[in-house]
Amino acid sequence: MASFLALFSSLLWGAADYLGGNLTKRYKSLAVTGASQSFGLLFGIAAILISSSYLAPTTSWSGYLLPGIFAGTLGFIGLTAFYAGLATGRMGVVSPISSLSALIPLTIAFIKGEQPTTLQLTGMAVALTGAFCASGPEIKGGISARPLIYAVIAAFGFGGAVSFIAIGSQTSAIMTMTTMRLTTFVISLILFIRFKTAGGFTKRDLPVLICIGGADFAGNLLLGVATTKGLVSLAVVLGSLFPIVTALLAYKLLHERLHKLQYLGIAFAITGVALIAAG
Repeated sequence: MASFLALFSSLLWGAADYLGGNLTKRYKSLAVTGASQSFGLLFGIAAILISSSYLAPTTSWSGYLLPGIFAGTLGFIGLTAFYAGLATGRMGVVSPISSLSALIPLTIAFIKGEQPTTLQLTGMAVALTGAFCASGPEIKGGISARPLIYAVIAAFGFGGAVSFIAIGSQTSAIMTMTTMRLTTFVISLILFIRFKTAGGFTKRDLPVLICIGGADFAGNLLLGVATTKGLVSLAVVLGSLFPIVTALLAYKLLHERLHKLQYLGIAFAITGVALIAAG
């Protein structure tokens, strides 16, 4: 169950990143992140009301409030940097590096004493290699500083957010995710007031923003639940395969050409998932 939830979170994240990356070609990344995450908050509130999952917050690190706030802040920074990087047109730089964000929660899980089997460890290494290769790393030509900086910020933002998601989800996954979205909403509101604009979106953009916010919220929620159902290390690796989904959507919908290395990466990722499941 945990593996399925984590894989499905990758599917949702990959779709959200594809839509968000396209939208940032026309609007500022801060605006796309802020607007989409605000819709994510609405999904969170609705989910709490429907499931009657409200839990009173505490200021203890063993609760969901503080981890949710930190996860929301780091996630906002990471997502904004990721979208900004994609808007530069250097997906082959930004996406592969950001896919390595899983190394942060993975390292923390190992430090805390998690011990996957040898077969699972092999599968995790193969899957991470596959995610890196499938995202289309640019191995030719010079690399400018801007997309590289965005990619590193995104990796640390995503990795830190997932680490705090895992902590908060031990108390309540849905309350952790909703706290995340409340945090990003407050940040967005401050930015909207500061720049005196909501991004300039039109009514035609609303369905896309709603889809991004909903998919990202659901992806986070599923990963959070997955970390409570099995090894955190396995969940974060399987959840980090989202660049494959983004690349395949770009191939199918935008007719972007996949390189041989990307095909190899997809094969590696599938092999890695199989090894994890067998372990």
